[in-house]
Amino acid sequence: MASQTLKQRTKDDSTSTTTTTTNNNKTRSSGGGTKDKQMAMAKRGLRSLAIAIATPLLLTLTTIFLFGSGQNNYQNVEKKPFWYPPLWGLHLGCVISSILMGLSAWLVWAEGGFHKQPSVVPLYLGQLLLSLSWDPIVLKMGASWIGLIICVGLFATLVGCSTRFRQVNPIAGDLLKPCLAWAAYLTFVNYKLIHT
Repeated sequence: MASQTLKQRTKDDSTSTTTTTTNNNKTRSSGGGTKDKQMAMAKRGLRSLAIAIATPLLLTLTTIFLFGSGQNNYQNVEKKPFWYPPLWGLHLGCVISSILMGLSAWLVWAEGGFHKQPSVVPLYLGQLLLSLSWDPIVLKMGASWIGLIICVGLFATLVGCSTRFRQVNPIAGDLLKPCLAWAAYLTFVNYKLIHT
């Protein structure tokens, strides 16, 4: 039945279709200024997201490369319990934590949270500094007691970041939950290093 309503396209029909399409393109191009602005804004947003994730990630990878061999203290543990991670597992946890922290910080920054709550910046930088300092202090120098203090400080700054981030963007606060779990786990591993 639908085939009965079909008609063959004639030369006059194609001309009217072309005219309509041209008029629609002119209408779209005149309103394209806002679309161009949105595209430029999206590109800036993606660029800032890449920077927010890449900066802590590259710092973490550099720290792992320079100080993460673990020849002094970590690999000499004789009786390792089942929950004791291999060295690559520790490094992987640090990398994932830095990615999540960078993403969470970007979400807060995108909402204007660093301007609304300036106390977030020292917490974020403190967390970054503490997470970067654990590898050289514990794995290279073998100072497990100082490492335990760093882990407790890292957990405290992550709790502060989580509560402040959640006030600005609830998703950003939720992204820090795995980081909190990682810091707690790292504290237990560090405690085991002291008592071996």
